[in-house]
Amino acid sequence: MTSKIEESGERPTPVLECRGLAAGYGAVTVVRDLDVRLSAGQVLAVLGPNGAGKTTVMTTLAGLLPRIEGEVVVNGTPLPSARPGAANKAGLVLVADDRALFTSLSVRENLQIAQKSGGPSLEATMEMFPALKKRLKVSAGSISGGEQQMLAVARALVQQPKVLLIDEMSMGLAPVIVEELLPVVRRIADETGAVVVLVEQHVHLALEVADEALVLVHGDVRLQGSAAELAVHPERLEAAYLGEAAAV
Repeated sequence: MTSKIEESGERPTPVLECRGLAAGYGAVTVVRDLDVRLSAGQVLAVLGPNGAGKTTVMTTLAGLLPRIEGEVVVNGTPLPSARPGAANKAGLVLVADDRALFTSLSVRENLQIAQKSGGPSLEATMEMFPALKKRLKVSAGSISGGEQQMLAVARALVQQPKVLLIDEMSMGLAPVIVEELLPVVRRIADETGAVVVLVEQHVHLALEVADEALVLVHGDVRLQGSAAELAVHPERLEAAYLGEAAAV
């Protein structure tokens, strides 16, 4: 598989590993046999139709749902199941699909609440999102949907994540805004070294910024491989979405 990050002769030490991950709700298994290995600065696009289990994967990685089977390992250390505090302490930060902002607080206050000691300054974070610089005193509930999504990601960045989980970054946003936001994901990975796991419905835009990609259908991995390779073989993606392709 090719990668946008530089390759050495040895396989890089993974920052995030999922080994045989199965996840769901109670006795109902939604996602099965998920295996992922990502090194610093890599972006994984998690694709698939609605109801495929993508959000279940993200909330399980973040410790908000108990694992049914398997392991989640960050920098060589296995994480306990259903312990969001432990996951966050290990460096996993989730940007939820509802953004979960404090809408009555200002943009600056939302960032200050999340800021971790020793993490990047607000000024450094604003370099990623210059549109927010003039909105720092405005309440989060009064800014546009695109600006709210920028704020949600910026709030994650001030926590200095090792693994940044972004669930449905483009939800409710106009395509032109999505085209501006998704390249920031690539920049975050390149400049901070964080692993980024991105759930995204805009398949081709996601593949442009990702190193690796997988397609979930009914909780099974139907296709997995290099994002660059999948981008030039749309017929594989179409077959996977239709349930006709096995993982490669």
